[in-house]
Amino acid sequence: MAIDINSEDGQIVRKLIPLGTLPGAQFNVLCENMNIEEVQGGTLFKKGDTDTRLIYLLSGEVTLQAEGLIIEVIAAESEAARFALAHQIPRKIDAVANGTMRFLRLDAGMVNNPAPLVYKEDNSYMVNEEPEDDLNDWMTALLRSPVFQRLPPANLQKVLITLEEVSVDAGETIIKQGDKGDYYYLIKSGHCLVSRKPSPNAKEIKLAQLGKGDAFGEDALLSGAPRNVTIAALTDMVILRLDKYHFLSLIKEPLLKFITPEQMRKALSQGATLLDVRSLDEHRAGHLPGSINAPFFTLRMQLKTFNREQPVIVVCADGKASEAAAFLLLRHRFDALILDGGMNAVTEPKAKKEAAEQKREAAQFVIDDGTETLTSHADGVHLQHQPQQQAVQAPSISASDDLVRALKSENEALRKLNLQLSEKCQNLEIEKEEALKQGRMLRRQMEKLTQVLNKA
Repeated sequence: MAIDINSEDGQIVRKLIPLGTLPGAQFNVLCENMNIEEVQGGTLFKKGDTDTRLIYLLSGEVTLQAEGLIIEVIAAESEAARFALAHQIPRKIDAVANGTMRFLRLDAGMVNNPAPLVYKEDNSYMVNEEPEDDLNDWMTALLRSPVFQRLPPANLQKVLITLEEVSVDAGETIIKQGDKGDYYYLIKSGHCLVSRKPSPNAKEIKLAQLGKGDAFGEDALLSGAPRNVTIAALTDMVILRLDKYHFLSLIKEPLLKFITPEQMRKALSQGATLLDVRSLDEHRAGHLPGSINAPFFTLRMQLKTFNREQPVIVVCADGKASEAAAFLLLRHRFDALILDGGMNAVTEPKAKKEAAEQKREAAQFVIDDGTETLTSHADGVHLQHQPQQQAVQAPSISASDDLVRALKSENEALRKLNLQLSEKCQNLEIEKEEALKQGRMLRRQMEKLTQVLNKA
């Protein structure tokens, strides 16, 4: 049975994550195809189940347990109920309904890939279609960010669970230009000022004000460069911060998309925009044909000049600055891609090819065979060292080329393997943290059970 978006159930569904991030029209269509299920106690799923459908609690309570020990009891009114219940597949724990329970069972593909936002643009402004419900909920405002809308629900849940809340007094500096990047920040309440000094002795330039739902601090985490701005609180604030490790593993990894030079050429032939975010001098010294130069520090001011209808391919020297630029574009609802390896990925193969051609041209050379010749003169016969020149063909370098190609292929395979292993290590680290958390909960439960048994 369809859900009326204006009903009590509709209001509950609007708060579910990430369903609450959908624009009004798409959310209405989704509700028309939802069916609410109801059970009177019983098991919803067991450890090891592989059904990929996600279960959201609408009313009642659910007990999550492992090996007969209670890990958590989730009530429909709690913050935890905004997420799908124990979403990891296969299931790591059992879920049992406590009495009467109403819930949604939704296809994971639909939840992981919500319909894109609809834009209405003209030459002077842009309007995006958004839900009309109250924006006072900071989390709802945050989840409407294009960055968080693109994250898989599992990553989104881990991010929100991992965030650390920090209070900041008015006038306090949150990040300072020149410092090393360590956290990604989200504003829960209050306002702050973004400023920058072009040089150490220059006057500070005010760039922008940020408020509830805004985020900052990703540039230094992505590029590895020092902080390029200073951000100070204008009012008392509550901010949420995510450490660098979790930002890179939970947000950067699933969000940023890389392409090869071959894929870039195909995308450009289909109308994509090529954006070079290096400095003007670097662009003048050498650039890819058809590229638009927009140095990263000026990119924010040029966003309105780019076309959202086609992908934007970002290129820099080595790919690092491109990551920060692509993140900025994604935040402003562009489809951003990154040329993997940057200009180096394009120029290095060309330089190697030119070096090989020069080597082939130098393959013809002259040698002295050391032959002694007799020369007759009128005043006698003399011994003379007469070098005899002959052309010698250098050995073929095809075998050398084959070796270079083999080494290059092996290096690329090792690079990909290294990336896979790094990703696996990050995932294992996250699972380790979750296991430790579950272990702590089990230990507390065991202590409670011990107390009960001692009193018996």
